[in-house]
Amino acid sequence: MIVFELTMPNVASWNGKWSGSGRRYIKIKRNCDVPKSLYDKSFDYRCDDGWCACVTVTKMPAEDAYKLERISAGFLGYDWMIRSLIERGYIISDSDLERKSKDEN
Repeated sequence: MIVFELTMPNVASWNGKWSGSGRRYIKIKRNCDVPKSLYDKSFDYRCDDGWCACVTVTKMPAEDAYKLERISAGFLGYDWMIRSLIERGYIISDSDLERKSKDEN
């Protein structure tokens, strides 16, 4: 199984803290649904507001992946990052993709 784990290494909040710290944010996918080029790597995404997200992709036995999924607090609406990684090999939001497309034209 492939485990996607979300962390927020750069927090741009007023107090420098993230209310979600201390929890784990995990989604799992089947190996056949994820390109092998993503395995065992981390991918960063810097938001316009100064926050930075990191998605770590790890291949592991299904039993271990399911254990992690059970303790997960979800993925906080950042599932689009997983889709972007699987479709493009990097994280880019739909709005960034549209902006990039307009700039190229």
